[in-house]
Amino acid sequence: MSSCKHPGEWIPEKVATIFLSLALMLTACGFHRQGVTPMSPVMKVTYVDAKDVRSDFLRGLTRALKAGGTAIAPTRAAASAVLRIERDESGQRVLSVSARNTPTEYEIFYTVTYAVTSGGKEVLPPQTLTLTRDYSFDDEALLAKQHEEGILREALARDLVNLVMRRLASL
Repeated sequence: MSSCKHPGEWIPEKVATIFLSLALMLTACGFHRQGVTPMSPVMKVTYVDAKDVRSDFLRGLTRALKAGGTAIAPTRAAASAVLRIERDESGQRVLSVSARNTPTEYEIFYTVTYAVTSGGKEVLPPQTLTLTRDYSFDDEALLAKQHEEGILREALARDLVNLVMRRLASL
């Protein structure tokens, strides 16, 4: 028989024990929030050296680094590692044209090149990643297609952030 006064009544200690047990099980299996990549000790305090501080990729990378437990250093001297973004560019190319010689399909690309140094040594040599997506184009739906292009560009930047974070976590 339970020590509860009323059937179905929970004692605070039992509730706390259940939550503690659940938390221990989740951490024991390597669980972490989706989209959060725990960083290696080398990257605990990182200075990010980039030319374009407003790019979709850099904003996403900075958020992901912080979510992974990395502190962003204001200067190189205060950092344990320097993440250098050497190239961060996106654009589009025409894939196909109609009989009237107007574009009917585009390819969007996003390219980043990055490297990591720590303690004056190159920990990760320059790595280049390029992702592409293509989409159909219709001049009658110009605003919608421009919006679609922006969404695709953001998705490419997000995918690149995930790839870079996985590589940085393995250092």
